[in-house]
Amino acid sequence: MPTAPHEAIWAWSIIVAATAGVIVRPLSLPEAVWAVIGAGALVLLGLLPWQDALVGIEKGVDVYLFLIGMMLIAELARLEGLFDYLAALAVEYADGSPQRLFLLIYLVGTLVTVLLSNDATAIVLTPAVYAATRAAGAQPLPYLFVCAFIANAASFVLPISNPANLVVFGARTPHLTEWLRLFALPSAASILLTYVVLRLTQHRALKEETIARSVPHPKLGRGGKLTAAGIVAIGVVLVTASALDKPLGLPTFICGVATAAIVLLLSRQSPLPVLRGVSWSVLPLVGGLFVMVEALVKTGVIGQLSALLHQAVAQSVPKAAWSVGIATAIATNIANNLPVGLVAGSVAASDHLPAPVVSAILIGVDLGPNLSVTGSLATILWLVALRREKIEVGAWPFLKLGLLVTPPALVTALAVAVR
Repeated sequence: MPTAPHEAIWAWSIIVAATAGVIVRPLSLPEAVWAVIGAGALVLLGLLPWQDALVGIEKGVDVYLFLIGMMLIAELARLEGLFDYLAALAVEYADGSPQRLFLLIYLVGTLVTVLLSNDATAIVLTPAVYAATRAAGAQPLPYLFVCAFIANAASFVLPISNPANLVVFGARTPHLTEWLRLFALPSAASILLTYVVLRLTQHRALKEETIARSVPHPKLGRGGKLTAAGIVAIGVVLVTASALDKPLGLPTFICGVATAAIVLLLSRQSPLPVLRGVSWSVLPLVGGLFVMVEALVKTGVIGQLSALLHQAVAQSVPKAAWSVGIATAIATNIANNLPVGLVAGSVAASDHLPAPVVSAILIGVDLGPNLSVTGSLATILWLVALRREKIEVGAWPFLKLGLLVTPPALVTALAVAVR
């Protein structure tokens, strides 16, 4: 356990460097590589005892199980054509109207984010929207922006809507009725304001194009229908688990594995395509981040941040909530929302904090990343999906759009939460 000042400085330097590696991806190495290197360096250099590193890894068990279950069901839905079906359905219902198609994709994206998490929206809905809009003769980018922004804007409707929610709250995740009391109205404000501003920014692009009234409609087979039923079942199970104040990781894992097993057995398919399609590297990425945050706990950073926050709370709860919400939102765009969420969650767990302050922290972690391409894992995954289709969206164009879209939604959501 680093106690000497020079040891603490070394630990912090490694964590900063590793976090920068996760965001920038030097040498085009995956994000997980840099997180694991950072965690490994802390242990190998004696800056964090291996026992404490294991404690950090164990703290993420519920998150790992949640991610595995969600990634399995999302990849199964992709392979069974469920998202392609929904995207093509949206084109049909748009009936030749780009504006209506924009709204329908926003609604589908909201539904996918709420029930399957924001990472599913980035990973599997984005390619489906690209394929459907190209088939309809539309310019894909305005609709692809929908996938990026709704993935974060709708990510705190339910605890299951964003892995960062589990990271922030951990075992202290509020039960469903309490969650909805805290976040239903802020979520509604976030979704509505994000749509309004994003729609205004894309007004000219939508006005200038004509789209087909229908596209080749992929047939939804038995596997796709079973997968859709499995998603509904997962939603019911997780809402029930949340209402009973139970951890969400194990139910998500069981439902995801069970749904995949049933669909694959009935259709006599090999599980290998599903397993190969899952982004397994997310697990060591999150594990490495948990270890690095454990090092911050041991070096006293979390304690110092907690003391500062409690001083602010003692002076004024609303001012503290506004300050921490905005600061957290900005921090997610500097260091990504997963490590920021881990730090914020550790600070929030250090002592009892007023509900408005905790709500502001979560809103900052979930909604703040809409400002830039580095803000959240979901946005990074969205960029990867675009690159596969040979579409490049630079950091500056996204930031210019994020500066228009994010502040109104963030300020309104915080205002509702802090009221």
